[in-house]
Amino acid sequence: MQQKKPFKQPPKKFHPKGITILYEDWDMIVVNKSAGMLSVSSDINDGSVHAALCEYVKKGNTKSKNRVLVVHRLEKGMSGLLVFAKTEQAKEFLQEKWPDFKKSCVAVVRGKPPEEKGVITSFLAENSIHLMYSLPEAGSGVFARTSYEVIRTAENFSLLKVNPMTERKNQARVHLADLGCPVAGDKKYGEKVPGVKRLCLHALTVDLVHPFSKEPMMFEAPMPVYFKTVMKS
Repeated sequence: MQQKKPFKQPPKKFHPKGITILYEDWDMIVVNKSAGMLSVSSDINDGSVHAALCEYVKKGNTKSKNRVLVVHRLEKGMSGLLVFAKTEQAKEFLQEKWPDFKKSCVAVVRGKPPEEKGVITSFLAENSIHLMYSLPEAGSGVFARTSYEVIRTAENFSLLKVNPMTERKNQARVHLADLGCPVAGDKKYGEKVPGVKRLCLHALTVDLVHPFSKEPMMFEAPMPVYFKTVMKS
């Protein structure tokens, strides 16, 4: 395989706010996004992660044709790992392989799950006001599977490692609510919790194969310190 010349990251002054760049080369960028940021939007000036990274790869040259390409998305309320491609070939490879890559999240949930670990399955459907809900049988829904493991518990909350084994809209949030332990700060599928200021769901790790070298790689975005604060409340 032909070797590429070493990649030199642009100076820190060009790094976008609210985004930590964990890894970058000629083919992809892996970042840790802040909660409250859109992954991508149709408006290029909307403050989304995608828009910010497109500006970043221009390295101060507004006429540059450099851009990043969307591989997957995170919900606006989530924080954590996002992977973007920098070439069409990398995008096609990563999107094709994405369902096979191992991903994990960490979540602070209300209460304590009935078991220390388990797997939640259902068929997810969407209603007229864009809320996802579980069906016991296929019907109009799509199959979803989520595993979880309790890391530790406190008086009011539990910290879980969550593995969405399928890629469905709001999957982990719906399944944890089905379990009777909605994600803390989830006003959509749970309830407002006094003092909890954000959705406590974070994309923690991803194991992938590099689109050019085909070498296995593992990335981790550290759990937000705020989750420890919620656990103590």
